[in-house]
Amino acid sequence: MTECRPKLAVMKFASCDGCQLTLLDMEDELLTIARAVQISHFAEASSSLAPGPYDLTLVEGSITTREDRQRLTQLREDSKYLVTIGACATSGGVQALRNFGSHDEFMRGVYARPDYIETLATSTPIAAHVKVDFELRGCPVDKHQLLEVIASLLAGHRPKTSTESVCQACKRRGNVCVVVAQDMPCLGPVTQAGCGAICPAYDRGCYGCFGPTRQPNPKSLSDHLLRQRLGEVECAMLLHGINAYAPEFATEGQRLWELAGVPKPLHASLHSDEEGAQE
Repeated sequence: MTECRPKLAVMKFASCDGCQLTLLDMEDELLTIARAVQISHFAEASSSLAPGPYDLTLVEGSITTREDRQRLTQLREDSKYLVTIGACATSGGVQALRNFGSHDEFMRGVYARPDYIETLATSTPIAAHVKVDFELRGCPVDKHQLLEVIASLLAGHRPKTSTESVCQACKRRGNVCVVVAQDMPCLGPVTQAGCGAICPAYDRGCYGCFGPTRQPNPKSLSDHLLRQRLGEVECAMLLHGINAYAPEFATEGQRLWELAGVPKPLHASLHSDEEGAQE
């Protein structure tokens, strides 16, 4: 009997595998997914890896080598829908901090023989290189949002995920605002919701795991933090974390570094595939 279920692939580039584990940790929901689709390629779950074409490909990780860039181009050709999952795939991840410094210095500081290592000077999101059909934020992604994406795309509909800020999720959860009550630095006002406001619920400021929300205005937040006598460097480091290379965070972070007299020039244009800048 010919297999007629849609083919699902889960692919990895430079990442920690956390978003793939979110899919594996679904337990009961994963069984439902496995009945609805043919899991053709998922190295984290099975050694049986079928070639494309695929109906839906979930991509975790950023592009950090020439080989990965070439592999991604082929993957895009093999995929009807290509969805990026997680901060690494959607904004370059924490490894994109290399984009704001000296790649050669990092190489010498980490590797005893950097001449053995072949890597690009930057860590860039998937959308900087190929067309992406949908981006799912998070570090890691939220399993309910991941289910929504898989179900919607396989049904031919565009997924609906939250674009509100973490502050709104905080209010619904009944959290006391850590910014107002404790003068604590928090990226909640400029970060997209999705985690359920976990950090503020435990008296910690938001770290921006889900990246910038729609029209975030990070400069306004920075100005507020500076009025609280937080230094420019501390404000810049707050933005230059998990989603450092997200355009809104990267631009405001650069402004703050310049105010502090410590310019951090970018090695590549934001979200563009400039061959010369990548090498």
